[in-house]
Amino acid sequence: MSILICGSLAFDTIMVFKDQFKNHILPESIHKLSVAFYVPELRKEFGGTAGNIAYNLKLLDENPLVMATVGNDFSIYFDWLNQNDINTEHIKEIKTLFTAQAFITTDLSDNQITAFHPGAMVESHQNKIKKTNGVCLAIIAPDGKEGMMNHAKECKALNIPFMFDPGQGLPMFNREELLEFIDDATYIAVNDYEATLLSEKTSLCIEEISKKVEALIVTMGAEGSIIYANNKTYKIDPIKVEAPVDPTGCGDAYRAGLLYGISKKWDWQSIGRLASVMGSIKIQNKGGQNHRPTRDDIETIYTKKLVEENG
Repeated sequence: MSILICGSLAFDTIMVFKDQFKNHILPESIHKLSVAFYVPELRKEFGGTAGNIAYNLKLLDENPLVMATVGNDFSIYFDWLNQNDINTEHIKEIKTLFTAQAFITTDLSDNQITAFHPGAMVESHQNKIKKTNGVCLAIIAPDGKEGMMNHAKECKALNIPFMFDPGQGLPMFNREELLEFIDDATYIAVNDYEATLLSEKTSLCIEEISKKVEALIVTMGAEGSIIYANNKTYKIDPIKVEAPVDPTGCGDAYRAGLLYGISKKWDWQSIGRLASVMGSIKIQNKGGQNHRPTRDDIETIYTKKLVEENG
């Protein structure tokens, strides 16, 4: 049985400005802003929610199915996915557009200025989920708006349980659209900011939202996460790392752990523990797909965490 990942595939161009933005942006001149930042450090990473989640599931020896739309510049990403034995049969190329791209400039205080070009992502509705094909679980991650809405409806029609992960795409949806997602979803995963926004936009408190799904998962960065399920609240402690390097893609790694545990029908404490392990491994590496733990490495960290919890 496979896990279907509906979401974005994107290139992340990450630049580092060796100063602080505040030293170069004058508040009194903000109405006529014209600045240029010298960025001697630059890297181009493979990213996008679908790509990152699939990569982490592959580390767990799963065979995820990625459903996404990409542009005419995607060939090197295709090569990367093939090198990592990630199924690409549901990736559709839109020849007239570029692949989605994020241009991120970070200063020495970890402030970020980001420009995002959605490119072929806006055509995600061209992909259709027409049959289950052995899919046991799906995730609707940030993607083109119409595509996210269609894929949720298609999962419901085919009785495929799915996780709604709106991410940074949450502001695209109005109250009625979000309520429909909540009614149709089996699980919802958001960070603490998104949880507050989801609550405000739907006029439902967190407890009310959690009762409409099998589980509501709220991540809180270095503070860990909370899983609301079975009329209970499961507090998932973070795994502290000595040298955090880059948070890019940590949420996607965490979600891969969730999807794996759910597909194996684990209990929620165990699912949250694995998700936390995956996030902790990712944060020690730059980019969303550069960490390379073995399955044994993951199991070792998971077991150590379990022993610590049990004293």
